[in-house]
Amino acid sequence: MKKLLLSSALAVASAGVAFAETHRPECFAPAPDTSTISYDAKEGPYKLAFVNGFAGNDWRIQAIQSAKAWAARPENAGKIGEFTVVSVGNDSAAQIAAIDNFIAAGYDAITFIAVNPTAFEPVIRRAERAGTILVPFDNVLDTDKVVQVNESQLALGTLKAKTVMEILGGEADKILMVNGLPGNATDRDRRLGMMSVLEKVDGLEIVEVVGNWDTGTSQKVVADALATHGEFDAVVSQHGSAGSINAMQSAGHPIVPMGVDGENGVRMLMSDLGIPGVSASQAPAMSAVALEAAVALLEGHELPQTIFLPIPQVTSDALEAGVNYFPDLPKSFNTGTGYEECFAPFTPEELLGQSPDNT
Repeated sequence: MKKLLLSSALAVASAGVAFAETHRPECFAPAPDTSTISYDAKEGPYKLAFVNGFAGNDWRIQAIQSAKAWAARPENAGKIGEFTVVSVGNDSAAQIAAIDNFIAAGYDAITFIAVNPTAFEPVIRRAERAGTILVPFDNVLDTDKVVQVNESQLALGTLKAKTVMEILGGEADKILMVNGLPGNATDRDRRLGMMSVLEKVDGLEIVEVVGNWDTGTSQKVVADALATHGEFDAVVSQHGSAGSINAMQSAGHPIVPMGVDGENGVRMLMSDLGIPGVSASQAPAMSAVALEAAVALLEGHELPQTIFLPIPQVTSDALEAGVNYFPDLPKSFNTGTGYEECFAPFTPEELLGQSPDNT
């Protein structure tokens, strides 16, 4: 049985008093003005599933590898009777069907990256009736009925836009915004964060393109934007930023401030080219934190309904080879390999040794 406790805004604001007794608050930190959720404890070992949607970029591949690496660690493997990963594509009906199949098969908990934020209320009710715990992460749902794991996407977008505008002294004529996959809450909220800064700049022209969180797509749409609109004063980009940088280099565009993602190759380009700005992103290892949260809930622990993890970030002047980017690793490798507040970050060898296939 689920137990839902509502917390007042006053309690949330009072230095975490409302969450003093939730499980591991250093890891499962509450978002502002959220509630808490707990369930009756269930004995393990547990049957767990991760139902991924879109699998067409390196971030999603590393999220799958992170989930598998988490499940393989001895401290977790002993709690797991079965662990399954599937990717179903960018179709909410297919994702819901996969979740329903795992519910029918008696799985104890299911984590997933939601294809869209609004279609899951019926499956949430079906899961609750069956006693299956759902933990969405990354692209989360517009609901307060389940525990969700995320970074503040609004804050992530705001950070990138604020950084480039600070470098520009608060003034700009034209900025390029490279958005992500349409229809996702993550893309929506990051864009809102960027716009919250940029729409306040007097006389600013904002050119938006859709990069689908993909390096190749971003390179094409940025190249098209440069051909159509000429030079920009700055660029704010969601995932796929290496494509944005490559397009600008190919066009001979001057170096300008950029707010970009956390891929290894992006940070290498920032360092090599002297691009001012900030590299900040979702860590793919969020998939492992969602599994950690699912097990905590199965064990009967109380967690915040919305968990906000810290945003991995580094400014261009703090880039250091071997510390926050890795010249010897693939450019597609994501530098967010874990959250120290939750567990020891994965080594590159742990992640790269895992298959991204359905298993």
